[in-house]
Amino acid sequence: MPPTLTLKSGTAWADAWQRCLTVAPEAFRDDRVLNLWNAAWQADGRALPAVSPVDGTPVAGPPRLDRATARQAVRAALDQHRAWRHVPLPERRARVAATLDALAEHRDLLALLLVWEIGKPWRLARADVDRAVDGVRWYVDGIDTMLDGRAPLDGPVSNIASWNYPMSVLVHALLVQALAGNAVVAKTPTDGGVACLTLATALAAREGIPVTLVSGSGGELSEALVRAPEIGCVSFVGGRDTGAAVATAVADLGKRHILEQEGLNTWGVWNFSDWETLSATVPKLFDYGKQRCTAYPRFVVQRSLFDAFLAAYLPAVRTLRTGHPLAVEHPDDPYPALDFGPVINAAKAKELHDQVAEAIDRGAVPLHRGTPADARFLPGQDTSAYVQPVTLLNPPRSSPLHHAEPFGPVDTIVLVDTEAELLAAMNASNGALVATLSTDERATFDRLTPHIRAFKIGHGVPRSRGDRDELFGGFGASWRGAFVGGDLLVRAVTRGPAGERLPGNFPDHQLGPRAT
Repeated sequence: MPPTLTLKSGTAWADAWQRCLTVAPEAFRDDRVLNLWNAAWQADGRALPAVSPVDGTPVAGPPRLDRATARQAVRAALDQHRAWRHVPLPERRARVAATLDALAEHRDLLALLLVWEIGKPWRLARADVDRAVDGVRWYVDGIDTMLDGRAPLDGPVSNIASWNYPMSVLVHALLVQALAGNAVVAKTPTDGGVACLTLATALAAREGIPVTLVSGSGGELSEALVRAPEIGCVSFVGGRDTGAAVATAVADLGKRHILEQEGLNTWGVWNFSDWETLSATVPKLFDYGKQRCTAYPRFVVQRSLFDAFLAAYLPAVRTLRTGHPLAVEHPDDPYPALDFGPVINAAKAKELHDQVAEAIDRGAVPLHRGTPADARFLPGQDTSAYVQPVTLLNPPRSSPLHHAEPFGPVDTIVLVDTEAELLAAMNASNGALVATLSTDERATFDRLTPHIRAFKIGHGVPRSRGDRDELFGGFGASWRGAFVGGDLLVRAVTRGPAGERLPGNFPDHQLGPRAT
């Protein structure tokens, strides 16, 4: 019998919440978080109930504003922007650096909030915080050169981001945008992360960073956060359906924009033999249950190599460790080493279960299915948001799993016989953020990759969003607007010479990362 597990000492949601009240009493009330606008914490909005995906524990819900209040917040952000853009760069740098020191000081509390709010295992939660802090420090050190000949935008930058990387994507972007001379506005993701973002924002606001943090539904707040004339740039990270509506709005208004959208990132296997390396890589591809914009949910495999591929893949996927991210054998044990915990909520888990069942009913072949017995859970805990790893062969074309990113621990495999089929299968979603091709010959890699519609392509290794000077963008429908990463992120949120065309995918032009 497996040992009975218990919650690690000092990690209960009540413990994390009490620490938030102590660290940032201005931003947290006894039973709710506050919105931040007009340089003040506001007890407005209707706080929705929320539960943790980890075990159903009630957690803080987003205090959702109405449309009129959001408009007031954006107007106030413009006033902040007009003052902040004239603050000398050395002072902006000092304030952002002080914010980073505060975030580093409270690293473990921010990470614990990520565990409870979005289900990240401890290792990945800490990494999210560290990537935000370390990434922005790189900009603090090099911002003088990046801003040479450039000026802040005419209005604040509006940020609408998904829930999966509150720190290393959203907070990172906010601080770089502010460092470049812009006031910043952010909407808390509806599905999770509100307490973590509130704490991070409180630490930034104390240092005088002009940040606005509001909650609400996308439909209710889009008029203010996307279409308002005060907004100088819209930065969006999320799905294609919502992104398409944002893209239409910003195109109609001619507004600066950065729209990162999902795509089906694929891993091709062609004329390949280094199975030991592939096998060692497979568990890493399941980090955070593949709830990443750069996850690889699709393998496209040469049919003649399928037996060798399975011999490498299946033993590796059977080693995956899942369960409650805070469940240990003894209260003072180290945090458990897990590949992933729950998906973002029970509704998403049901959606994935239903998609898998439907795909199998329509002809997909199940090659691997994990079971709850393999996972680490507390006695009697709510497990409704957990999905064990699943691998399907040849999902039917009618299934969403054939053409869309599942955003969960579901792998699909497609077999191909020709290079043309390989490329067609790797381009199934009309553009992606990343892709990988495992092939023994470099010449084969060099010949095929120009035809793969992904921004970053690895030769037998996974690609990621990147840090510091690594550029990031997407091809096809996976990206709209300016590319980011390195100095391109600063260029995206500043004004350069008259007539400048930014690298990116725009309605009137498409330029590569280093085009001018």
